Amino acid sequence: MKMILRLVKPYWRMLTISLTFKSVGALADLFLPWMIAYMIDKEIPRLQADSTSNLNSLYMLGGAMVVIAFLGLYLNVAANRKAEMIAALAVKQLRHDLFSKIEGLSAYQVDALTRPSLISRMTTDTYNIYHATAVMQRLGVRAPVLLIGGILMSLLMDPMMTLIMVAMLPLIIIIVYFYSRKGIPLYKKTQKYIDLMIRKLREYISGARVVRALSMNEHEKEMFNNANQDTVDAELTATITMAKINPLMQTVMNIGLILVLIVGAYRLSAGLVEIGQIMAFVTYFTIILNAMMSITRIFVMSSRATASGERIDEVLNLPVDMKDGTKSVEVREEVPHIEFRNVSFSYTQKESNLTNVSFKLYKGQTLGIIGATGSGKTTIINLLMRFYDVDSGEILIYGQNIKDIKQNDLRKRIGVVFQNDLIFADSIYGNIQFNRNVITNDDIELATRVAQAEFIYDKEDDMNLQMAQRGMNLSGGQKQRVLIARAVAGKPDIMVLDDASSALDYQTDMRMRLSLKKELKKTTMIIIAQRISSLRNSDLILLVDEGKILASGTHDELMQSSVMYQEIAYYQLGGEHS
Repeated sequence: MKMILRLVKPYWRMLTISLTFKSVGALADLFLPWMIAYMIDKEIPRLQADSTSNLNSLYMLGGAMVVIAFLGLYLNVAANRKAEMIAALAVKQLRHDLFSKIEGLSAYQVDALTRPSLISRMTTDTYNIYHATAVMQRLGVRAPVLLIGGILMSLLMDPMMTLIMVAMLPLIIIIVYFYSRKGIPLYKKTQKYIDLMIRKLREYISGARVVRALSMNEHEKEMFNNANQDTVDAELTATITMAKINPLMQTVMNIGLILVLIVGAYRLSAGLVEIGQIMAFVTYFTIILNAMMSITRIFVMSSRATASGERIDEVLNLPVDMKDGTKSVEVREEVPHIEFRNVSFSYTQKESNLTNVSFKLYKGQTLGIIGATGSGKTTIINLLMRFYDVDSGEILIYGQNIKDIKQNDLRKRIGVVFQNDLIFADSIYGNIQFNRNVITNDDIELATRVAQAEFIYDKEDDMNLQMAQRGMNLSGGQKQRVLIARAVAGKPDIMVLDDASSALDYQTDMRMRLSLKKELKKTTMIIIAQRISSLRNSDLILLVDEGKILASGTHDELMQSSVMYQEIAYYQLGGEHS
């Protein structure tokens, strides 16, 4: 509820108009039963007693009722349209704020919340807030006005019968309060199962080729069905629990209506009330019953929205756990461009992923990193990019600790191609230029030449060719060359290739490395690869295993000093030992 009030606050003028329209429309609905009672009990008997049979007053009264009915209809429709507009605008801003917050989350926080959960909060939870915001505007004023107004109008007609009706309200309040308290935890549980189902769906979509290649379609269907059934079971539990409110309320109100009719019959026979009053009273009772149903709907929606709001607030209120630096990078070529000093790090704080990693790299030099899968190669890049902070030790850029450098300034100087990088559903030009205004067409032409991506110009639309999602209309090698071109186009100070040429043939890989060396002479290179041929010309090679540097040096030095490096070279280079 607090979140909804916070969201609609900027639109208070439009909200005021909407709620005023709703209130007046509800009052119009309340006025009609009283006019019907007046017509039956006063106007019609008067006309029957009048021998002139002048029906003008009856026509005027009927016309006034039609005008009031249409006025109420117009005001309610107009208010509903404004309510939907306010809800859409408010949740649009909420999605923007949530997306901005997600963009600023540290890798630690994303890992803790999980990506499927963030997607669910961004979609399902924000939709729940939207739906609740619209419903609460439509019913949040109308229902109370009808409830209180109906009771007051009934009270003016016959206080005795009104007391019977009012006596039912405490029971209804107890029912709504009890089930609303039970509903919020159940809706939270439902959203968690939705998170799990989204995770399973993302896994299948990402790995669809693997699933089909291994003929595991039936297994994946079963796994998804299990996740889907868990979600359905949680949703049913929550829905069935909250669905008990309406029948219980109807039962209580129907009992009240029966009592009202019984008492009304006795009072009618005693001459204390008239037939029109009884009819109006029953109409007011129905209005009050519908108002209570609407209030119940509000509570059901608010229970779901509260659960979703708490999940969204959990993200929005996350503290900044990785404080941004305040300094810009100061270029000092007399000190190492990149330096790791006794860096240790763990993703889980249980198992070490890097231990005492130290190396220096001067501007324009090339660092090669080789090692088994899971040895910590990519972790070094994650720390250099400051996606995570080191547990101990320091990472320096031109002698400055990266914790003191503005993250944007740091990352703008690094061009990186990750192991599983992403092609966006945009043109090839859009993927390479990537909305970086400083990049010119000449830069893109140079980047495609360096990345050996001239195949682009053989396409029918060359640079304007639209990419399918994840670049599915390109081969693996073509995707890697587009990604390398994207990194090169920014003319980075530091170039990181994380297994970026694994899908390239040896000849293309060699031409690309020679071109990088020629065109980016002043760029410091970090190349992570499984092939020694991609690293052998590096100024420094690190052999990494289980988060530790087992050996370091040039290719020739490692061929003399490291048995493990020699074994890798033996198998990869056909027995070459020098």
